[in-house]
Amino acid sequence: MPILTPEMQQALAEQRLIFAATVGPDGIPNLSPKGTAMAWDDDHILFADLASPGTMANLAANPAIELNIVNPFSRRGYRFKGTAAIHQDDDIHQAVITRMRSGTPSLQRLADQVRAVALVKVEQALPLISPGYWNGATETEMRQEWESYWQTANAQWRAGSPDRPL
Repeated sequence: MPILTPEMQQALAEQRLIFAATVGPDGIPNLSPKGTAMAWDDDHILFADLASPGTMANLAANPAIELNIVNPFSRRGYRFKGTAAIHQDDDIHQAVITRMRSGTPSLQRLADQVRAVALVKVEQALPLISPGYWNGATETEMRQEWESYWQTANAQWRAGSPDRPL
C-alpha cells in the first residue's frame, strides 16, 4: 500500500519550502530548508542538492532523515520519516534534472545546478497540525489570521519598515 496519499503529494507539489532534519557524525542535529522537494512516486520524496554540503555529508554518514512540510496559511502539513539514498551522475539524478526543466520557472532555473539528489524512502508519514486548532479554530479562521499576518509583513517590507518581521 502506498505511503504517500494524494493529499500528501499535493502538499509537496504546492509548497515550495520544506525542512530536512539530519544528524551529523558528531551527533548534532542539522535542520536545512529545501526548495526542490517533490514526490518521486507513492513511497519516495526527493530533493536536489544545490547548496547542501552539510545535509549530504550527514546523509552519507547516517541516512536517517525527517522532512517537514507546513502550509504557512492553514498551519497544516506533514512529517515524513525515512532513509535517504544519494544519487549522483546516474539515471535518477538525470531524471530529476529533466523533471525540474519542465517544472516551475524557479525549478527550471536551478536544474543545471543540481549536484546530487537525495531520494528518501518514506517509512512513516504523519500529519502536522498547529496547536492553534486546539481551541476550536477552523481552517478558514486560521487562514484568515495568517494571511493577514503575511499581508501586513509584506506591506512593512515594501515600505522598508525597520520593525518588520523577518
